[in-house]
Amino acid sequence: MTQTSDNVTWLTQEAYNQLKAELEYLSGPARTEIAKKIEAAREEGDLRENGGYHAAKEEQGKQELRVRQLTQLLDNAKVGEAPADDGVVEPGMVVTIAFDGDEDDTLTFLMASREYASTDIETYSPQSPLGVGVNGKKVGEDAEYELPNGKTASVKILAAKPYSG
Repeated sequence: MTQTSDNVTWLTQEAYNQLKAELEYLSGPARTEIAKKIEAAREEGDLRENGGYHAAKEEQGKQELRVRQLTQLLDNAKVGEAPADDGVVEPGMVVTIAFDGDEDDTLTFLMASREYASTDIETYSPQSPLGVGVNGKKVGEDAEYELPNGKTASVKILAAKPYSG
């Protein structure tokens, strides 16, 4: 799916199209909608005590930040193919791990940039401690990564399959 390296973000065509569609919506229809909300709130009177106006302006600020983020991301994007289904952990793979060799204590996640995070599956960045620890490992191999408290955790790679959306 995505991998960031030296300001370049690698995206599948599907991911690129999805982010581009979001940018087009936020830059067009969404801007018009928020401008109408702000104008309607202005017509209500005193702006100092107008909660609707302040909420709309805050929403506009968040929306414009997302537009800038998407613009920068897509300007630096390189579109490529989805990873091969070869059992090697890399960005764009859905990975299942077992903690400390306990096959019952598992976690399945998408290894991808946060820009591609979805509500369907938990997403870990390739630059996260877990992402760094498992990147390049094969199914059946053990990996270690550093916890926030400085200790090391061990995991076993149980599965690694390309993300299919």
